[in-house]
Amino acid sequence: MSELYRALGVRPVVNAAGTLTRLGGSRMAPEILEAMAEASRVYVRMEDLQAAAGQVIAAATGAPSGYVTSGAAAGLLLGTAACVAGLDLQKMERLPDTSLPGTKNEVVVHRAHRNSYDHAIRTVGVTLVEVGHFGHPSPGPTRPYELESALNERTAMIFWPVMGDPQRLGVLSLEETARIAHRHGVPVLVDAAAALPPASNLRSFIAAGADLVTFSGGKALGGPQCSGILAGRADLIRSVALQHQDMDVHPGTWTWRHLIAEGSIAGPPLQGIGRVCKVGREEVVGLLTALRLYLQRDHAADIVRWRRLAQRLADGLTGLPAVATTYHDGGARGTASVQVQIDEPALGTSAVEVINALGEGDPIIAVGQGALDKGGFTLGTMSLADADVEVVVSRLRDVLRAK
Repeated sequence: MSELYRALGVRPVVNAAGTLTRLGGSRMAPEILEAMAEASRVYVRMEDLQAAAGQVIAAATGAPSGYVTSGAAAGLLLGTAACVAGLDLQKMERLPDTSLPGTKNEVVVHRAHRNSYDHAIRTVGVTLVEVGHFGHPSPGPTRPYELESALNERTAMIFWPVMGDPQRLGVLSLEETARIAHRHGVPVLVDAAAALPPASNLRSFIAAGADLVTFSGGKALGGPQCSGILAGRADLIRSVALQHQDMDVHPGTWTWRHLIAEGSIAGPPLQGIGRVCKVGREEVVGLLTALRLYLQRDHAADIVRWRRLAQRLADGLTGLPAVATTYHDGGARGTASVQVQIDEPALGTSAVEVINALGEGDPIIAVGQGALDKGGFTLGTMSLADADVEVVVSRLRDVLRAK
């Protein structure tokens, strides 16, 4: 398939970095591509398709309902919009203007949970209210009373992203966060974009008390890169649908006109804030197919394979002067990797220059850059084919020798 990209003058990438958006996510299985192609040949009402998808997602996650989004970040935006507007037509049509009296326009978050992805939440027009402390003179963990004291009549929701061990971060657990939130009638939105594997996490956050949880569809699930899952309370998912789908329709012919008749909403909201997060029927079907395949996978075999590839990478890089490699088995997640550390003074070059050299070749070799400022980089295995290992090892040895 690289011929397609080469015809455009685009070099392919051997991906030892992982399921990153900037590299296109993951590879889709043939069954997913076939399902998407079949979906493209027939028209459906998107509201019908999303309702059916919601049932599949609910069964997989243990949530009351679900929805297919254009990615986990879109899930954050849509979930926040649902918590702010509910089924209030005026609030829906004003977003991101949250100045209407009575609008809940604050989102509470642990200070240690702030991250660059919460831009999707702020897009809705809310203010993030931080709880907890950093460093001296209060280095201890967030206390329950700190979270509780931040909740008021303006609180739309609590944002709780999966960012590692809560105890290490000094934040309240999801279970305790949800207990406090629910005492005040406040929903909790969990960002679990990259929390798979393990597969058990599909259900664990809802079981722990989350009202909404979002997953990426283009990472471990192996679905379309522009897809994601939002699972949670049925009333919030209904608000998501109303603010996401194309509502250029006459109220008298609207599929959900029963909502008008029963007094739930005055009419269809015209092109809500989520309209920019459009999802096609192909992505919905592709995501559902990917979810089905993921639930059927032999996850233990995946872990064995990733660890085998990581060991091959580590073995292939032994003996290089001024280069140290450390094998990591991936722990409970099993996403094995190899940490490569360069003695920059001895080698006479930097890790940045090494990675740039890998990016100048054909194919490009992409690696994890999390430790780059400390002279290191990571070779991940989730996105590698077996044949890719020799390519990565060979190119790395060539570059390091040349340097």
